[in-house]
Amino acid sequence: MNIDIDLMTMQELEALNDRIIERLRLLDSMQAYHAMRAFNIGTRVSFDSKRGRQVGRLTKFNQKTVTVLTEDGCRWRISPHLLSEVKEVEAVADLPTTGESSRCK
Repeated sequence: MNIDIDLMTMQELEALNDRIIERLRLLDSMQAYHAMRAFNIGTRVSFDSKRGRQVGRLTKFNQKTVTVLTEDGCRWRISPHLLSEVKEVEAVADLPTTGESSRCK
């Protein structure tokens, strides 16, 4: 399918741009949804941050992200494709369920 944008009016170009943006958003949402399906609530996951490797439990699915409660009590909203499931077999202390640490910022 070839579209000659040189022949399009400003209004047609704006309409095309709107459709392209809408399609990109849909594809992004679909990608996030498929990445989320790889995890369950309570899954132990890890991801990299500016503060280094973070390990925690997935606590919530959001529209395009997931919420992870890390071992130091911080809550992170992370794109699911940045997560890795932690498959180590080790005892993990129960994580706090409320409140955020001031270290999280």
